[in-house]
Amino acid sequence: MAKLVEKYIEIAAQKNPGEPEFLQTVEEVLTSIEPVLEAHPEYVKAGLIERLIEPERGISFRVPWVDDNGVVQVNRGYRYEFNSAIGPYKGGLRFAPNVCPSIIKFLGFEQIFKNSLTGLPIGGGKGGADFDPNGKSDGEIMRFCQSFMSELFRHIGAQTDVPAGDLGVGAREIGYMFGQYKKLVNRYEGVLTGKGLSYGGLSGRTEATGYGIVFFAREMLKANGEELAGKTVVVSGFGNVSWGTVKKLNQLGAKVITISGPDGYIYDPDGVTAGEKEDFLLELRSSGKNICAPYAEKFPGATFYPGEKPWGVKADLYIPCATQNEIHMADAEKMVANGCKFLCEGSNMPTKNEAVAYLQANGVIVGPSKAANAGGVACSCIEMGQNAGHTVFSPDQVYEQLETIMVNIHKNAAEASQKYGLGYDLVKGANIAGFEKVAQAMMAQGIV
Repeated sequence: MAKLVEKYIEIAAQKNPGEPEFLQTVEEVLTSIEPVLEAHPEYVKAGLIERLIEPERGISFRVPWVDDNGVVQVNRGYRYEFNSAIGPYKGGLRFAPNVCPSIIKFLGFEQIFKNSLTGLPIGGGKGGADFDPNGKSDGEIMRFCQSFMSELFRHIGAQTDVPAGDLGVGAREIGYMFGQYKKLVNRYEGVLTGKGLSYGGLSGRTEATGYGIVFFAREMLKANGEELAGKTVVVSGFGNVSWGTVKKLNQLGAKVITISGPDGYIYDPDGVTAGEKEDFLLELRSSGKNICAPYAEKFPGATFYPGEKPWGVKADLYIPCATQNEIHMADAEKMVANGCKFLCEGSNMPTKNEAVAYLQANGVIVGPSKAANAGGVACSCIEMGQNAGHTVFSPDQVYEQLETIMVNIHKNAAEASQKYGLGYDLVKGANIAGFEKVAQAMMAQGIV
């Protein structure tokens, strides 16, 4: 079976040359599900894996727009609709200079299994553009978003493909895109999630991903006889995901001692506490400067370490919330040397495959991102239901559903690992649990 998996990985490499992020996630998922393929030879016979690693549809398009100086700019937009076996494509839009097919395809492939784990009827997709919103005026961002949607609208819909926000795409960008979509199709429908509360958005959506990460981390610790209260936590990033993570960690009695940005990291021995410090994370994000250094200027007890990552800081729990592949082997070695017990991945694929293997080999419990950060897309699906039912959920209703979903994701991942004799391995368990549901749906629907 290992040779068969190697064959599938080679097929992906041949069809997707020069796309390391996509090939990384394909390798990580396929090596995890070897036991399932052994137990179900019918999946192999039906070419299920060959179909799974090939997007159902991929769209690339130009996005022309005019900047504030009257100069025409051209970016490239993408949408990869990977798998619709269990529901309409669902996944965010990312606006960042490094956006390319490899990154969008890795995110879309991960989204298949993440969405499956939620237990909700949503398939996997992802999109975005190589546009950098940092430093742009509201007018420039509006014109870009309107141009982007003027092509994307042809390929999405409330029952077909429902994008959301991601890195570089917040409530402002979603609002501009939703307005353009509504104008083009002459319909008011829940085609985007992450909308503002005044026009169909979900209460609690901003903090949902971070809250879900912490609920998952709490279950990890609980399964190993520990609790969050009193634990020191290293967090990377300072955006919405980090903010929600910090907020819920504070509520549950943990102590966050770092945040980070592209410019370096902040170490705050007194903790990034509730109130003014938590709120300042949102100020940093809304500043448009994409730096965290001002935190140390505002709070003198904190220290800023330029150009460095926080993985050498000693802590009980590490939660990366910034971007993909921010934890390399050298970082994993530092964590182990510092006695790390738990890593809960907040951002998508933040850890290199070899670093995950090293951490697990040294007794670190790893909560994979496709399970731990699924709370964001789960709440996006709840927003879809809210829109379809023409109703409004309260924050408490949302938080209750979110917590239940995250507890069940941990439970299902742990049980899938046990089912195949892998012990308590959440990385493999999450891949298996997510894959099994999608595989059953694909088999039932024939060769399509």
